[in-house]
Amino acid sequence: MADQAVDTGGARLAAPAAPDDQFLGRTRELKELRADIERAGLDTIAGRKAPRARVLLIAGRPGSGRTALAGELVRRVAADYPDGVLRARLAEPDGTPVPVERTARDLLAALRLPTPAGAAEDDLTHTLRTALAERRMLLLLDDAPGAEEVDALLPDTPDCLVVAVSGGPLTGISDVRPCTLGGLDTKSAVELLTRYTGSVRITVDPRSAESLAEVCLGQPAALTLAGGWLAARPQMAVSDLAKRLHADTEEGTALSRVFRFVHDQLPGQAARILRLLCLAPAGLVDPHTASSLAGCSVDSARTVLDELVRLGVLRPVASPLPQYEVPGCLHPLLRSLAESQERAGELQLARARMLERTVRLLQSCRAITETDNPQAREKLQALPRELRFPTPRAAADWLRLRRPALLAAARAAVADGELDTLARRLMSQLVKAMVAHFGTRAAAPDLYGIHRLVLDVAERRRLPREQAAALLNLGDLDAQTGRTADALVRYRAALDAGRRANDPYATGRAMESVGGAHLELGDYDRAADWFGRALAQRLARDERAEVARLYGRIAGAHTYAGRYGEALRAWRAAVSGHRKNGDVAAQARALSELARVQEYAGRPEESLRTCQEAVEWARRADDARLQAALQLRLADTLERLGDSTAASLHRSAAERMLGEEAQEPSAPDSDSEHGANACEIRSASDED
Repeated sequence: MADQAVDTGGARLAAPAAPDDQFLGRTRELKELRADIERAGLDTIAGRKAPRARVLLIAGRPGSGRTALAGELVRRVAADYPDGVLRARLAEPDGTPVPVERTARDLLAALRLPTPAGAAEDDLTHTLRTALAERRMLLLLDDAPGAEEVDALLPDTPDCLVVAVSGGPLTGISDVRPCTLGGLDTKSAVELLTRYTGSVRITVDPRSAESLAEVCLGQPAALTLAGGWLAARPQMAVSDLAKRLHADTEEGTALSRVFRFVHDQLPGQAARILRLLCLAPAGLVDPHTASSLAGCSVDSARTVLDELVRLGVLRPVASPLPQYEVPGCLHPLLRSLAESQERAGELQLARARMLERTVRLLQSCRAITETDNPQAREKLQALPRELRFPTPRAAADWLRLRRPALLAAARAAVADGELDTLARRLMSQLVKAMVAHFGTRAAAPDLYGIHRLVLDVAERRRLPREQAAALLNLGDLDAQTGRTADALVRYRAALDAGRRANDPYATGRAMESVGGAHLELGDYDRAADWFGRALAQRLARDERAEVARLYGRIAGAHTYAGRYGEALRAWRAAVSGHRKNGDVAAQARALSELARVQEYAGRPEESLRTCQEAVEWARRADDARLQAALQLRLADTLERLGDSTAASLHRSAAERMLGEEAQEPSAPDSDSEHGANACEIRSASDED
């Protein structure tokens, strides 16, 4: 089983791995945790086995090495769980709990199980627990903010094991024994420093190394920063750093004192970039993010980020593209520094620059898929070179790798409340890029979340036009996943919003969508009524193509209701409309449906003539598949009329057409029917 990354910083499925030779110390803690796994773990005095998975808790302050210890424990025991290891982070870098619905969705995706867009949290967690009940797996839940988030994900089987990492106890979960971490022992702490400084500086002055380990309180994160700072200054003695840190009398933890010292020693631009990284969405940084935050060139930002990695302030992310992660333990320290040393207006400007750069990258990401569109090519060429992607594949890879940060940027922009125009543009371009590269169906879970964010902005700013757009898109996604009743509620709300905005497009589409939902629910009378309302609006606006199409929808509702006379009249109106509009393919399809209803109405001779006419129009439209379907219908009709010889000829013709079509290379299917409407209702400030 290969290590399958699903979401950077989110959930993933990982294969068992060998113990990490780089791991230091914690021998006692590992021994206690292994013993805790092996003990019986009884749930009652009667001695019965617990009905749910055991939970091992590793508790400690951020920077104590709690995640590293959990990872090492998982590596050592993973072989006992043949179905693999699931990992998820339950809090954002700033400590905000990740919604359980999102975590459950990511875990199900890691298991390659379906995650319907818009599914409720209870449904997703139930599906997850059901799936894990049949497996023997190990779950590593990092940065757990509390017991509720862990409890919702616990498998209903003792064959699974959960390793939770938290800053405190998980009160409310039974049979949990916390392993509380302090600092590393002195020997391990000095060895960690040695990995950065080399052995010579430690050997010549071991007491200073022990003193430095003491001032860092053995905290791995503080030791890493101290070691990184010394590694960047090979002429500096260990004793010099130890003395400087001992002389620091400001309040704070060992980590905050070392971090403050490292920050203060940085050049001005590097220090500012570091402070502004607290604004990086999901704690994920790339050179474009750092460049836009600080207002510097991409090359300068990349140089600074690489230097921060060498100092131990950032962690590189395993990725084909340069990408870095801000350690969660440093996030509150960065935020405190930014708020104390940057004006509020500067922070807001930096955030706006970052979002503007992201919008332009998303525009470029989508535009490169429209190589046959002269306007798109022109806009793409107008972008600076560093914002252009060399190929559609490169754009898709960037979108996939940056997905967690892009979604986090959208959530943060909405939560900010002061950047609504930029937030709306960002979400609009994110939807378009995802649909262009992945298709509506594959991107549906993410699209659902984005449209909900759009709805939040629209309701907060009292923007009925955008509110109607979001409700229509959410309704479409509900309808696609079988939640037709929920979709109907959304469509009615969209109709109200469209009327408030005096937007004929929104109201027309909402009325038609209400009719479609009633049709799906089997209420054919209401479906025909709502399609008729939409038709009346289109007639008043002289939208002839839409009028012809809506006649077909009305005919379909009457057909389902068994009102064949009304259905025939509506289909004839549709045929006439398509003929006047010059839409040959639509005319052929409408004639095909007219022939079908004539057959239902007991008029086989009329159906035969109409079907033959439809074949001719399908031939003119070069629609081989429709021609074949019509030939088969002709064969069935002729069979019923007793002409088996002619029926056989038509059936053979259909088979020949289908065979020829199968040999031709086909274009990839598009599933973006609803996605085409995803951003059609936009604000005036929305670009493109």
